[in-house]
Parts: sequence; structure tokens; C-alpha cells
Amino acid sequence: MDIVAVHEQPSTPKYKSINLFARTFALGMVFFTFVFFINNYLVVAQDWPGIAGFWSEEGATTLSWLQLASYLIVFPFALVWSKRSSDVLLIQDSEKLTRWTSYVVRAVFWTVLLIGLVDSVISFLRVEGLLGYFTSEDFERNLGIATFRGQYIHFPLILISFVVAFFVKKYSIAWLALMVVLAELLIVITRFVFSYEQTFMGDLVRFWYAGLFLLAAAYTLNAEGHVRVDVLYAGKPVRFKAWVNVVGIVALGLPLCWIILGIGMWESTSVLNSPIATFEISQASYGLYVKYLLAAYLAVFALTMIMQFSSYFLKHVAILVDEVEVADDAHEDVGA
Repeated sequence: MDIVAVHEQPSTPKYKSINLFARTFALGMVFFTFVFFINNYLVVAQDWPGIAGFWSEEGATTLSWLQLASYLIVFPFALVWSKRSSDVLLIQDSEKLTRWTSYVVRAVFWTVLLIGLVDSVISFLRVEGLLGYFTSEDFERNLGIATFRGQYIHFPLILISFVVAFFVKKYSIAWLALMVVLAELLIVITRFVFSYEQTFMGDLVRFWYAGLFLLAAAYTLNAEGHVRVDVLYAGKPVRFKAWVNVVGIVALGLPLCWIILGIGMWESTSVLNSPIATFEISQASYGLYVKYLLAAYLAVFALTMIMQFSSYFLKHVAILVDEVEVADDAHEDVGA
């Protein structure tokens, strides 16, 4: 549904209440997610007990209470934030959240691209015994250690990616699809023409393909590109579609993301936290050292989808309160 006009903010008490509630919910959900990631870092990297400490044999500690308090103040903070900016339209916050999501997706896109390329070069030089020509013996040995490569090669590349994403705002997920095709083509050529293939080559395809699949989710949601089950949606009026989207986000979309985060990152030994914390790598020799990043993809997927779902929620509430006018494409849906 394309927005064709943005109206002035209605002055009715009903609109103001809906505006306050919707913005508090959406912004609170995003703030809560970032607080969750901060607390997850404290639990995994700094050995804080987390709120799980309330159920441990030792009982709650001061740190447990601090972490619990950080969660409890999120939505009151979002409420105060929304009240202090009560003149902001729902669609304005929706567009702001979309820009934040776009930045995160861009940064992770550059992270996936750069780490894939750099790690492939390192693995190629190691497997061919050429790394010693460019580095010292100690550094060459350290590059074979997962924690060293993660901290001193991958982390700086992640930082560089976030800087690049801040300045380079034009990008396309299609570029990553092209890189996947080129990487697979390289395998075909080297295997059948030169009878040469190494483990890192297949790892690179999987690394980029997984990034493409999970990064494209929020990107495609923003572009209205996901395939819909159109039994109750196609051919319906704009307001009906807005209601379907609002209910679907609250009842299905956001809970799915929190199930991923809750199961995968509840404690340090959870299925996502464990490989990330230990810089887990595949057992194949001389492959890419990126298996732990594949686990991180799921966390990034949940984060970006929560942000984009929150933006989508505000957009469709704005439609329901007549804050914006959208093109009624019901007849096009029927014809499709």
C-alpha cells in the first residue's frame, strides 16, 4: 500500500490516545530489544546473572535486580518519550524506525561481504602455505585460532562495516545475491576445469547465502515484497488490510521474533549464545572461521524484523486513524 498523502495531525482526544499508545508500544518494543541485547552481553561476556538469577539456587543478587529494573523502565521511558513528542505523527516515527532498520541491515550487509572476502583470502593463503610470506610466524599461528581471528580480524571489519553503512546509504541486497552466484561459479570453474576445490569455498557460499536469506527479510517487508496468504487479504479495502497487518504483527510477527531471541539467547549456554561466545568454527580444516556468525544471523534477523514490524505497525495504525491516505489497490489484487 503506497502512501499518497500525509494529513495534519488530528486534534481529537481519541487520536491523541491512539497516537500515544501506538508510539509507546512500537518504540518500547524497539527499546526493549536493545536492552535485551545489552543484558545478553552482560550475561555472556561479563558473567552477570541476568533475571534468571531469581530462579537460581543462590537467589537474586544486586546485579539481577539491576537487570530486571532495566527491563521494567523501558515502556515507562517510551511513554514519557512519546508524551514529550506528542506532536510527532505516527507515520513520521514509522519512517524513522525504517531508517534505523535500513542502517542495521546495511551495516550487516557490509559485514557479511567484507568478512567473507577477507576470511576467504586468509584461508586460501593458509591452505596453500603462502601466509608466511606476508606475516610473522606467530601471527600466522594465531590466525588459526578462532578467538584470535574473531577478535582481531572479524571485529574490526564489523566496526568498519558500521562506519561504511553510515556514509554509504545506497545499497542493494541483490549485490549479495550476485556474490553468491559468482562464488558458486568459481567453485564450478575451479572444480571441473582445474580440479581444485577447498573447504573455504563452499563455506563462503553458505555464509553469503545465509546472510542473503536472513538480511532480506526486513528489507523485503519494508518493500511489501513478502508472499501473502491472500484468502482473507486480496481484493479487500485498505482499512481491512491495515487491520490484518496490525493484528498479524502483534499476534504473530513480534511473538515469533521473541521466541527466537528467548530460546536462542536466554542464558550463556543457549543455542545462539554458546557458539557466539566460543567463536565456534566448523570441524573441516582450513574452512572459514564464521560458524559463530551464522548463529548471530538469527539474532540479527530477529532484531531487524522487530524494528521493521514496529515501523509497519505504526504505518498501519496511521492508516486506521486517517493520518495518511494510501492508494486503494484492491482491484489490482483481484486481477493478480
